[in-house]
Amino acid sequence: MPTIAVDKAALFEALGQDYTTEEFDDLCFDFGIELDEDTSLNQRPIVNGKQEPAQLKIEIPANRYDMLCFEGISLMLNIFLGKKISPNYRLVSPPNGELQVINIDKETARIRPYIAGAVLRNIKFTKASYDSFISLQDKLHQNLARQRSLVAIGTHDLDTIVGPFSYEALPPEDINFVPLNQSRSMTAVELMKFYQGDKHLSRYLPIIRDSPVYPVIFDSKRTVCSMPPIINGNHSKITLNTKNVFVDVTATDLTKLDICLNILVSMFSQHLEEPFTVEPVKIVSSHNHQSRETPDLTPRESQAEVSYINDCCGLELAPTDICSLLKRMSYTASPSRASPNLIDVQIPPTRADVLHQADIMEDVAIAYGFNKLPRAFPNVSGTIAQPLMINKLSDIVRLEAAMAGWSEVMPLILCSHDENFAWLNRKDDGETAVRLANPKTAEYQVVRTTLLPGLLKTIRENKHHSVPVKVFEVSDVTYKDLSLERKSRNERHFAAAWYGKSSGFEIVHGLMDRVLLMLKSAFVTSEEGLNAKGVGEAAYWIEEVDDPTFFPGHAAAIHVRIEGKEQIIGVFGILHPTVLEKFELRYPVSTLEMNIEVFL
Repeated sequence: MPTIAVDKAALFEALGQDYTTEEFDDLCFDFGIELDEDTSLNQRPIVNGKQEPAQLKIEIPANRYDMLCFEGISLMLNIFLGKKISPNYRLVSPPNGELQVINIDKETARIRPYIAGAVLRNIKFTKASYDSFISLQDKLHQNLARQRSLVAIGTHDLDTIVGPFSYEALPPEDINFVPLNQSRSMTAVELMKFYQGDKHLSRYLPIIRDSPVYPVIFDSKRTVCSMPPIINGNHSKITLNTKNVFVDVTATDLTKLDICLNILVSMFSQHLEEPFTVEPVKIVSSHNHQSRETPDLTPRESQAEVSYINDCCGLELAPTDICSLLKRMSYTASPSRASPNLIDVQIPPTRADVLHQADIMEDVAIAYGFNKLPRAFPNVSGTIAQPLMINKLSDIVRLEAAMAGWSEVMPLILCSHDENFAWLNRKDDGETAVRLANPKTAEYQVVRTTLLPGLLKTIRENKHHSVPVKVFEVSDVTYKDLSLERKSRNERHFAAAWYGKSSGFEIVHGLMDRVLLMLKSAFVTSEEGLNAKGVGEAAYWIEEVDDPTFFPGHAAAIHVRIEGKEQIIGVFGILHPTVLEKFELRYPVSTLEMNIEVFL
C-alpha cells in the first residue's frame, strides 16, 4: 500500500484540533487507514539550520486513490468527523464562454490513443500545496498509471500557451523543443539519449522508444507543451505564481484516464478562488467519432439493499440511519421510493473503487465502527464466501485426477515462443498468443496457449525419478480476443502427461473417461450412434485427428454434445518423436488436454 507523508501541524490545523499519536492512530483505524509513523517521536534531521517539521506517514489502502495527497486525507477525515459536508464538484464555463479545445490526430491511435483535459482557473498555490500537487501526480503515475505505461499526466501554465491544442503523433526527428528545466532545444531522438542516464526519467523511455511515432501536444502556435509519457516542455512549466493550470492526461486505457483526471482536478479544485469548480475541455476526435468534454464529474447512481447491509454487518439499521452513515463516507444517499429495502446512493467522482453494493456495505461498516459491530456471528450473513463456479469445477477435476494416482504440478504461465509453438510442431498465426512487449529473458516471451510445455518441462527436470511419471495440471491458458476490452481472455484447461517405457495411451484415455464421467458426460460408442437412447444432456465421443504435435494415427479429438450443441474441447494422443527430442525426453509420452469451461 502507498505511504503518504503529510505535515503533522498542517494536518491537525486542517482538522481543527490537535491529537496525540495514540488518538490519531485510533482515528486512522476507525477510518480504515493506518498511521505508519509519527516522526515527532524520533530525532529529525536539521536542514539549513532548521529541524525538519514533524510528519505523519500514513498508509493508504490501494483502492483509495483520492487519498494519495494531503488535500484528500484532510478532506475525507473532516467529512468523516462531521466537520465538513461532501463537496459538490461542478463544471463551470470559462470567463469568455469558450472552452479550450484539444484536437486529436488519427495517427495517435498507433501509440497512445486517448487524451483528456481540464482547466483549474484562479488557483492559489503555496509551497506546500504546490509540492502536494506534484506529489499526487507522481503517486498516480506509480500506482494506478503503472509507471506511466497506462496513463501520463501533464500540467501547464495556461497563461503561457494559447489554444486550441493539438494532440499528434510524429516521427521523433520531427519533434523539437526545450524539455522541462533545460535550457537548450532538442529533437526527440536527442532527448531520448539525453535522459538515458537520468535515474528518474530513464525508466519511462522504453514505453515509446521503439515506436516509429511519438505522441506530442502542441498549442496553436506549435509550441510543444509535452511529449507524453516522458516530459513536459519548459515553456509552459508551472510555478508558485501560476494562476491557471491546464491539465492534459494521455493514456492507453480510457477508464484509468478518466479516473486519474477526476482525482487530480477534484482534489486541487479546493484551492481555487471558487472551490470545487473545474473548467472542462472539449476533446475533438473526428476520425473515430469519440469527441466529448472532460472531465465528467457527475456522481454515479447506484443502489444498495438495506437487508444486504444489515445481514453483512449483523445490524438492524433503518434506511435513514444507513444514509446518515454513508454521508460520513462522502456519499449522498436517501431511501429509495421504489422499495423500502433499497437505498439510492450517489457515488462521488473521486470514488472509482466503488463497483458493487459490497463496497457500499464496507463503508457503512467503517462509518458505524468496526469495533462496535456485534461480535456474535449473525444467523443470516451475506459474508459467507462461496467459490467461483469455475474454481469449484476445477477442484472436482483436480480431486479425481489425484485419486487416480496422478501428481499435480503448477508450472509458470509464461514460456518461450518456441516452447509454445515450434517445439510442439505448431505454427503461430499471430492471432493466438499474447506476447510480452519487453521480455526480460527468452524463457518468458508469451503467455501460454496450452498447458503441455509446462508438463513436459516438469518431466524433463524430473527424469531422474523412476518411471512411469504421471503428472497433471488444472489451470488457465490465455488467448488473444480483440473483441474484448483487454484484448485477451483466459480459458480453464485440464491437461495430463504420462512418461514411461510404454506409450501409456490407454492410461491417458482411461483418465479422460474418468474425468468426463465425474462431469456427468456419457461416452457414446460407434455401435450406439450419436442419437442413442439413454444419452443425457451431455455426451462425448472421440474421433481420430491429424495433429502434428502427435504421432500420426495415434491422436484423437474429444467431441462433446451439451444441450444439443456439439464442439471439440480437446485432444489426446502419443507425442511425436520430434517433440520428445525438443524437450529432451527419451521415453514415449502420451498427453491429454481439454477445455473444462464448457461444463459450467
